[in-house]
Amino acid sequence: MEPRVLVMPKKTPAPIDKHVVNRVRMSRKLLGMSQEKLGEGLGLTFQQVQKYEKGTNRISASRLQHISNILQVTVPFFFEGAPGQREVVATSDYVSEFLATSTGLALIKAFIRIKDAKLRRAIVALVEEIADTEA
Repeated sequence: MEPRVLVMPKKTPAPIDKHVVNRVRMSRKLLGMSQEKLGEGLGLTFQQVQKYEKGTNRISASRLQHISNILQVTVPFFFEGAPGQREVVATSDYVSEFLATSTGLALIKAFIRIKDAKLRRAIVALVEEIADTEA
């Protein structure tokens, strides 16, 4: 009789953990900050930051507080639109997914640099019109 080998299933991050690390990555990228720079602020290597952002390592409450200070956001920001919240914004999933892409990030960065509010509204109206014609 052959010995039994137990195979442990790979531990996957919980949906809330995935959401938090996606928000950390998005905030870091919006600031144009590298994983190395965030790691320096946290006293970690960029590889450790990578493990957080991949969900390999979980982020403790104190570490999340420190990250929020470095990224200039509040701790609740990381949980906005998270799965299981009582008030879930229907658009939060696809907005987060869009912002996680290089195109979405570039668009947001460029749009934020436009200071003229009237011009920004005109751009939104134009994009909405284009989207309506493609639907």
